[in-house]
Amino acid sequence: MSDPMNRRDFLKKTSAATLAALSATLPASAFLSGCQPKIESKADTVILLWMAGGMAHTETFDPKTYTPFEKGLESDRVLSTFPSVPTAVDGLCFSEGLESIGSVMDRGTVIRSYRAADLGHILHSRHQYHWHTCYEPPQTVDVPHIGAWIARELGPINPVIPPFISIGQRFDVGESEELKAYHTAGFLGSEYGPFLIPDPSSGLESVRPPVGMSIERFERRNQLYRELIDQSPLGEYASDYQKESMLRAMEQSYALLKSPDSQVFDLSQEPKESYEAYDTGRFGLGCLLAKRLTEAGARFINVTTEYEPFMGWDTHENGHTRTVRMKKMIDRPIARLIKDLELSGRLDRTLVVLASEFSRDMVLEGRPGAGVQDQVEVPDVMENLSHYGMHRHFTDGCSMLMFGGGIKKGGIYGKTADERPCGTVEKPVVIDEIHQTIYHALGIPPETNYVIEGRPFYTTPDGDGEAVMELFA
Repeated sequence: MSDPMNRRDFLKKTSAATLAALSATLPASAFLSGCQPKIESKADTVILLWMAGGMAHTETFDPKTYTPFEKGLESDRVLSTFPSVPTAVDGLCFSEGLESIGSVMDRGTVIRSYRAADLGHILHSRHQYHWHTCYEPPQTVDVPHIGAWIARELGPINPVIPPFISIGQRFDVGESEELKAYHTAGFLGSEYGPFLIPDPSSGLESVRPPVGMSIERFERRNQLYRELIDQSPLGEYASDYQKESMLRAMEQSYALLKSPDSQVFDLSQEPKESYEAYDTGRFGLGCLLAKRLTEAGARFINVTTEYEPFMGWDTHENGHTRTVRMKKMIDRPIARLIKDLELSGRLDRTLVVLASEFSRDMVLEGRPGAGVQDQVEVPDVMENLSHYGMHRHFTDGCSMLMFGGGIKKGGIYGKTADERPCGTVEKPVVIDEIHQTIYHALGIPPETNYVIEGRPFYTTPDGDGEAVMELFA
């Protein structure tokens, strides 16, 4: 087991990589493209539905024996706090509260055997960094988010719409700096970084000058910004490539501001029936915005339930009651998104992925034999409803969903044990395989890399990841 790392250590080491990224050069010749085989793409766009905070697999897409709450119930008896309900696929059940998503599973595949990495002391920020970049923190360079890799390799579909858009995560909540550590294009350059929309209901504000600022004043500030980048001491740290990428990022933002395509961010233009179908809060409206952006030509769209410590899926207390609320937030809009993409004919060329950094268990922290520090105390005997639900971080068996992009319809991949510990027992999948599966769907070869600090830096560590071909039809 690796040495424990606290949040302060994590921040110091990941933020130190930023200057290394700025100083890295990335000329076109650095791309090793000479002998890469061509891959026929199955998808043009990716939508990542991120269940931030640790979604318990036995409470969602991999239900086990249901044990209703009663005072005096022993914690180690509880595997699921919801009964199972059927889905559109024979023999496939989800947990109660996910009936809408279950109704569209004949369009996709459930993966029940994702194993999150053993990173030592479990921190949400470390596992989220690992999931989104495929690299274990800390790194000596600023590692690109998977969305940035895709934006760099494939470019925009619509030159006005940012190729990488992230919806729903605020950065003025707890652990904001840790979140920023992986919301980046890293050494690939600012132009491939995420276009951030914290609140989809006010998405149009993200493509307008600040309130009270005229277009003329905004244009003057834009010109001043260009001059500062060109003349500032930043040149001591940043390569010409990075400076040029910053300028291109600003030019792209300016082009979007002036384009009529910016109206795609205005959810008030959506028909009332559609808006209300999605409106379960910021996440639901984020799914609606993702649908509109897919139609407008975005390349990679991330919609998150938002990570805020001890909120959302981060169920360190009141696990059952909070999971009820989370299911109400995600169930209807995700199902509607899949149906709308199908209706418009875009689902086949859009890969939709639902995932979380790890799972949860009532009793076990981490994985069997890992010996990591417990993050929360759960009483051996439950005396009130707040004790009922999954509280501890569990990394040995997690659920994911995939739709479209050539993925099998009605598929079930992998299996976890029916008794505690409910870890993976068949067809384990790890993060580099997930990333390469996504890249394969998009036609991006596994050998893709850039030379950074004199060594090749691959989309997955050492370029060893392999796509899970059994997931495809």
